[in-house]
Amino acid sequence: MVTLPAEHGAGPWGGGRAGPPDAPEDAGLPTGGVARRLGVSPTTVRSWERRYGIGPADRAAGHHRRWSRQDIAVLEAMCRLTARGVPPGEAARAALAERRAALHDAPPPAGRPPGTEGPDDIPARRDPGGSRALRVGTVRPECRGLARAAVRLDAPEVAGILRDAVVALGVVEAWTEVMMPALRAAGRKWAADGEQYVEVEHLLSWHVSSVLRGVAVETGPTRPVPPVVLAAVPGEQHTLPLEATAAALTERGLPFRMLGAAVPFRALLDAVHRIGPGAVMIWSQDRHTADPELLRRVSGSMWGPRGSRTRALVVAAGPGWARALPPAGAACPRTLASAVDLLEQALTG
Repeated sequence: MVTLPAEHGAGPWGGGRAGPPDAPEDAGLPTGGVARRLGVSPTTVRSWERRYGIGPADRAAGHHRRWSRQDIAVLEAMCRLTARGVPPGEAARAALAERRAALHDAPPPAGRPPGTEGPDDIPARRDPGGSRALRVGTVRPECRGLARAAVRLDAPEVAGILRDAVVALGVVEAWTEVMMPALRAAGRKWAADGEQYVEVEHLLSWHVSSVLRGVAVETGPTRPVPPVVLAAVPGEQHTLPLEATAAALTERGLPFRMLGAAVPFRALLDAVHRIGPGAVMIWSQDRHTADPELLRRVSGSMWGPRGSRTRALVVAAGPGWARALPPAGAACPRTLASAVDLLEQALTG
């Protein structure tokens, strides 16, 4: 079935140790604290420092690293750029250039020499992170950046990455290679750790939905063909895959009617007769919600004047249909790309 995942979640991090007893209170944050703030591992911070020279501006021999506000700003820029796919070496050069420009244009407050900001000068952030970050595997840089931003609960960065991915890749590729792996990773975290990660899942899902809906409701020319009806089976609350389909159809100038989650049996049949669609995509995330009888009833529905009646292509989408036996004539694509191609062919062929 169409392997478009449902909404799911992720969570917090750790790391860091205090500096030596003789470190002044205003000497900045230790490496572990910086890593926890940024949502990366301390090993990553040390690797960036070793490879690219991104380290504390002031370092006393024999003392642990202490990172000032300007130092942390460089690391934040590094995270932001690498999340957008910029190679680490190039990102480091750009981040260091930003620091040099900032130091040149904006001198520190009177009475405080550069590089001596303390922990109280750095806005506190309770970002999840450390070793419990989302594990997304081998994915595009945009997906890795999206997962890190989601775990940090960095809503502006999540929204920016998602919007840029859709513009650069198109809906289908952005969903398949950026959104879906992050959602699946969040789902695994939620399943493994329960409520601890639900806040990350909710933030990520809301922004994915917002970006997809933003594309789907764009006004623009549509082809003069019957619409696609998009609906989830009764009892099914997952709608992100339907929203991805709607956005992809909009990109191709194809009309649709979104009925959304948990559409009752009779309501769906009534809508099909009233709309007269060219295709009906019925989503089931879980096999317990998949009802082959619903597919058969929709597949058998006909409308139009006597002598020229027609019926819609029925598309059984989602992993819930894996064990169901769809009726003759119903299609079962396994990816968003194949589903959208199939719907386009049904409407225009």
